[in-house]
Amino acid sequence: MTRILGLDLGTRRIGVAVADLDGLATPLTTLRRGATPAADAAAITRILGEQRAAEIVVGLPLEAAGHEGPQAELTRAWVASVEALLGVPIGYRDERLTSHLAEQRLGPMKRGRGGGPPSRTQRDAWRARVDREAAAIILQDELDARHDARLEAQRA
Repeated sequence: MTRILGLDLGTRRIGVAVADLDGLATPLTTLRRGATPAADAAAITRILGEQRAAEIVVGLPLEAAGHEGPQAELTRAWVASVEALLGVPIGYRDERLTSHLAEQRLGPMKRGRGGGPPSRTQRDAWRARVDREAAAIILQDELDARHDARLEAQRA
């Protein structure tokens, strides 16, 4: 069965999710961004092999009005720099509000010891969970859209 990776690309981390083409997206891991796109590609290539994935969907951060802004341009530039290194098809999916939805799914960040503010380690771990959950939302949205398109094609 062919698998697909979903990526939530951030400036510090890359959330990663995985799914079979006809299955449910599952949060997988969160990668720390490398010093170069080539370093990111090396880490993603390792995951592609481990998961036997043959395709990637990257969240495209569109503006609220639906047009591409500076963040979308940065995402497209990153994809252009890693695409040849990864050697698999890469598509895009609108990622508006996915991090917000991921935060809602995960619930509030845990409090620190004694009920105080969370530690830096706790904040970083929670942000990493949000990133991989957002990647799963992006990937599931893509899978659902493909499923809907297949149903529509069968009706025609």
